[in-house]
Amino acid sequence: MAKVTAEERELFNKRIVPYKEKIGKSLEKEKNILNLIEKDSSGNAYKKLVLCDEMLYLATLYMVINGLSLKIMKVKNNDSLNDARKTLYKAIIYLEEIVTNSINVPFSDIEGHLTGISNTPLEKRFFMIRKLGLCIDMLIEAFGDNSKWKWSFVELCGRYAVVAKNLLDFKKASQSYFDPRSPDYELSVRYLRLINRLLEDSAAAYRDRYELSTRRLDDMRLAINYLLAQRRLNILIGKNDTAEDIKKKAVIWRDKMEADQKAGTSN
Repeated sequence: MAKVTAEERELFNKRIVPYKEKIGKSLEKEKNILNLIEKDSSGNAYKKLVLCDEMLYLATLYMVINGLSLKIMKVKNNDSLNDARKTLYKAIIYLEEIVTNSINVPFSDIEGHLTGISNTPLEKRFFMIRKLGLCIDMLIEAFGDNSKWKWSFVELCGRYAVVAKNLLDFKKASQSYFDPRSPDYELSVRYLRLINRLLEDSAAAYRDRYELSTRRLDDMRLAINYLLAQRRLNILIGKNDTAEDIKKKAVIWRDKMEADQKAGTSN
């Protein structure tokens, strides 16, 4: 790797000034909203949607700085990437505070939490979730395949899948899903397909992390939990054959986990 010259570093520092200013303003906005939440609890769920959106904007600013570092100095800026990673976690936490982080639960368990954002259109929810997913994909790509955070990203993506699921009003979405005349038909179909894929991907990722890295039973339990959440979704949209296949897979995974546990105990 070529050494960074003083001229390159000076140019980089000059080019990032406007982005640093935007970062400062974004952090100040977050602080002001949090202060407002502390003083007045009314409409807190909507305020946290705004906070999530602000964190996505902030994360992109950090990633722009990394992009400038690569362009000018030919090196990654790990500090800005780590800041982006922490900021995306904050975005997810703000959503979790609205709709919980429950993975495999009936919709009725989440329904009460959605009343706080009942006036938020499906389109806006879907757009926010897609934007969050795009930011996560950009971050993982920026870190690269050999990143020390590789297995940590399994949790980030898993928590993303959960808030994507819990942010959706399943009662309304499932009605629109079966009614092509509904104005929300196409969006509901796309959103439900997205959730289905995210849950499936998270189940596979946690299983991989168990098999290839941690060997922690908690990871395998989470993998199974994501599978069961996916099964619950497929039952909701009438895909009973798919739901039954997922159930069989979950049984196989559970048997594998229990066999590994017995083998570990006997060693």
